[in-house]
Amino acid sequence: MSDITMTGLTKRFDDVTAVDNIDLETHDGEFLALVGPSGCGKSTTLRMIAGLESITSGELKIGGQVVNDLEPKARNVAMVFQNYALYPHMTGSQNMKFGMKSVSDYTDEEIDQRVQDAADILDIPDLLDRKPAELSGGERQRVAIGRAIVREPDVFLLDEPLSNLDAKLRVQMRAELLQIHREIDATTLYVTHDQTEAMTLGDRVAVLNDGHIEQVDPPQALYDYPSTRFVAEFIGSPAMNTLPVSLQWEGHAVDAVHDSFELSLPRAETFDARPDSGIFGARPEDISLVRNVEEATQTFEAEVTVTEPLGESLLLHCSVGDDELRVKAEARSTIEVGDVVELTVDEDRFHVFDSAGEAIYHSSPRQASDEDRVNPPEL
Repeated sequence: MSDITMTGLTKRFDDVTAVDNIDLETHDGEFLALVGPSGCGKSTTLRMIAGLESITSGELKIGGQVVNDLEPKARNVAMVFQNYALYPHMTGSQNMKFGMKSVSDYTDEEIDQRVQDAADILDIPDLLDRKPAELSGGERQRVAIGRAIVREPDVFLLDEPLSNLDAKLRVQMRAELLQIHREIDATTLYVTHDQTEAMTLGDRVAVLNDGHIEQVDPPQALYDYPSTRFVAEFIGSPAMNTLPVSLQWEGHAVDAVHDSFELSLPRAETFDARPDSGIFGARPEDISLVRNVEEATQTFEAEVTVTEPLGESLLLHCSVGDDELRVKAEARSTIEVGDVVELTVDEDRFHVFDSAGEAIYHSSPRQASDEDRVNPPEL
């Protein structure tokens, strides 16, 4: 078993709390992505698991064993760093072998075979005799991953391993990382600030903010049912629209009222209380031009202030009172700055957050099957 359990895990640097009392449990063999802005504590969490940072308080278990005080080499974890951390005077093969003698009882022949097996998985057998200066960024990353694979660890830790690659190579390497994960079947924690990477790679995604875990869920559930305003605005590109509204109740019905629109919220009985205000949320792709919808029951107008052609769609920045609303319209729509457009919102995709940023309403009930991995949305 290679599951990881963090209970009250905390890391402080003098008067700065980098990781603040987090509880998180991985499943054996899971690919868990940790995502969040710079400084949120995701890399520090990874380094505590690896044993590269001491734990201020809390408990860390790997495979059911408490490892708080174990040396890194005794934890049977392997880490891939953002900067590759390859020795420039060593060949690819030598880099992959480095340290194997100190953490295992393998013979030279066994280590050589492991290196060859890892090279075959990564499709780099022709690169083993080259030094890092003779390799491209993608090839160096493969060697760094190979160095982790040869150890056959219980846990793989990857700290933003693709951030130094160009956009096209990052897409290619994402697919290869998933294939490698399936072949080695080890628990993997992957740290990134790129929410697209997190959504496409993770069986589940943990969103961190300011040392706290905001939400842990499969990608689609995270996208469809954000538990906080932070998650709603961080996950998805463009981000979810969030606008202040008053909530006007009449019996069991409630309307979200903004300076420029009024929308009836379906299934109002799902509210736990009857607040009189909130933050209304709707993703840009869930807002449509009325002229492109067969039947729109709730509509309002907005003035276009900016247009951004994205190829597959046209992103409109619209003015609604003092707020801005982003709308994904159909590609090649003939809309200009200054046009007043009539809009409608998908009633199954309404969200409301309270003043503290906690989700208090989703118009579409969350299904029990959300724990199953599903295909992430196109971002």
